[in-house]
Amino acid sequence: MTLAPSRRRALLVALSTGLLAAGASAQQWPTKPIHFVVPFSAGGANDLMGRAAADGVSTALGQPVVVDNKPGAGAMLGTDVVAKSAPDGYTFLISAAGVVSNSMIRKVPYKDSDLVPVAMIGLAPSVIVAPANSPYKDLNDFVNKSKQGQGLHFATAGTGSTPHFVEGLLEKNYGAKLDVVPYKSGSESITAVLSGQVDATSEASIVVLPYIKAGKLKALATTWTQRISAYPELPTAVELGFKDIRIAHWAGVHAPAGTPPAILDRMAEAVDKAMKDPATVQRLKGMGIEPIGGTRASFVKFVDEERDRLGAVVKATGMKEE
Repeated sequence: MTLAPSRRRALLVALSTGLLAAGASAQQWPTKPIHFVVPFSAGGANDLMGRAAADGVSTALGQPVVVDNKPGAGAMLGTDVVAKSAPDGYTFLISAAGVVSNSMIRKVPYKDSDLVPVAMIGLAPSVIVAPANSPYKDLNDFVNKSKQGQGLHFATAGTGSTPHFVEGLLEKNYGAKLDVVPYKSGSESITAVLSGQVDATSEASIVVLPYIKAGKLKALATTWTQRISAYPELPTAVELGFKDIRIAHWAGVHAPAGTPPAILDRMAEAVDKAMKDPATVQRLKGMGIEPIGGTRASFVKFVDEERDRLGAVVKATGMKEE
């Protein structure tokens, strides 16, 4: 159907007015407090990184940033809240690996496309640990000993958790013989290692470093690509010959799909600025967290690569919710 010239002009005016209004709204944003939804309990790596970002973003944008902890259902509860929020730039998710992997292994109440990546905050490198009195010298020794007899017990924080992916990579790519012992949380799995109920687990640096430095846990390797700033003497799994063991407890910012791109860009810039603040860098690195920041495009690339990489592990291991 061909529109009359007057109808075409009216439509163009309406579209232009709408775009100008949206642009003006994005320029004025934010005019009220912003909410960061953390889908985990307070005190963990994701929560601490989210709060550090919130402080910096609040300073950069001149509005309070309220941190709302909404734990439950493997991070799906808080994620669902954000996925179904208005895309107006006032509700964001402090995301983790589950935003990528949950839909691969369990039914989720939202679509992956309901959320868009905004910014990388930072990561807490995972550390493979064993009881302090264990006989394993390093990760190579642990894997070799697991191949003897009935194998070894490896604790996880549940199906699809970061430790579960570490276990899957060790088994499928390096022949480790490991019996998974799932717990409800990383703190429970660490307790199991401390008490000798299991042979090893993998947990965030911020959780295990105090135990390692106190001589209560033995560190076998860190699973990120670089050594931990707060514990540089610990080699990476890659350095020890495990080139595919590359995983960390990361935190980023996701927004409801449909949030204006100009707002997403401003949020990404604010997070990047926060992660480059010297005081924030010193505070996070002292806890074993590596601040990252970067552009919106770099975080989109990271999330896409994680989806492909973790998806391959899920497929190879048959990982699924019990």
